[in-house]
Amino acid sequence: MNAERDIGWVLVALALTVIVFGAYVRLSDAGLGCPDWPGCYGRLLVPETEAPVHLENPNWSYRPLEQGKAWREMVHRYLASTLGLGIIVLALVVFRQGRAENRPAAERAIVYLLVPLVVFQGLLGMWTVTLLLKPLVVSAHLLGGLTTLALLWWHLLNRLRGPVSEPRAESATAKWGAIGLALLVFQIFLGGWTSTNYAALACTDFPTCHGQWWPQMDFAEAFVLWRGLGVNYEFGVLETPARTAIHYSHRLGAAVTALVLAAIAIGALRAAAAPLVRSAWCILAALTVQIGLGITNVLGGLPLAVAVAHNAVAALLLMSVLALLHAARRYV
Repeated sequence: MNAERDIGWVLVALALTVIVFGAYVRLSDAGLGCPDWPGCYGRLLVPETEAPVHLENPNWSYRPLEQGKAWREMVHRYLASTLGLGIIVLALVVFRQGRAENRPAAERAIVYLLVPLVVFQGLLGMWTVTLLLKPLVVSAHLLGGLTTLALLWWHLLNRLRGPVSEPRAESATAKWGAIGLALLVFQIFLGGWTSTNYAALACTDFPTCHGQWWPQMDFAEAFVLWRGLGVNYEFGVLETPARTAIHYSHRLGAAVTALVLAAIAIGALRAAAAPLVRSAWCILAALTVQIGLGITNVLGGLPLAVAVAHNAVAALLLMSVLALLHAARRYV
């Protein structure tokens, strides 16, 4: 069991690393650093020179080799591939130990579900490149990565605290925790949609936008999920009113989500169970940092380090909410 727990810790840390590094790749405009998949200009390592690459395949000439961007993209692929292999190892360990310990099928299913999920994540990674950064695909890739992290974290919580044999879903904390989790997931999607449509700087003032509380916005155009094939979405294709609508939606969603999660965490602080209280404090700390990072992104012109940290704290906030929900279903 200790080996399984150790593997769980490593995979949670690796999944978090993949998410954060993926954000760095996306925000540094390196998502198309390699125009093919799974290699980079047909190779497993980034080519050293540009000329031979284009001689091998004239179709690559539309995107000149930029080694820095190409290496960032390939390192992300290497990390994601390592995570996939680690998940397969974890599934094999759980299959062997779970049967020996007669664990509940639901507990084992969490890990088994990770195997097809990580395969689908690989496909989304391929489509991210081949479909030229289509926002729906990139946003789904982000949600898939966070789902992978969430399942790995829930499995690790089961190993650390023990599985929830009799979930107490009737408790108010558990109910509101589930609502808070749903709001957070939707808010993360809005954040991904904002990033992939290059709408993070659609408003450069705060708390107003373009000096107004309700600026000109085009919501109908902002949330068209599918625009066909063959469109290069690098640096975005939307006009300012549509990008403003996306940005403003993310702001409003952040306000609602923060208020709900803060209320849930403050309510949980009255609990007697230490894991519940720790999770509540983690939520409040992550919310405080996340709000500060979001405002800094707007007023500071989206500094790369701050924007990447904004993604990292979102993942940590997700883990904190899951930890609270797990504790509420076990201790309350």
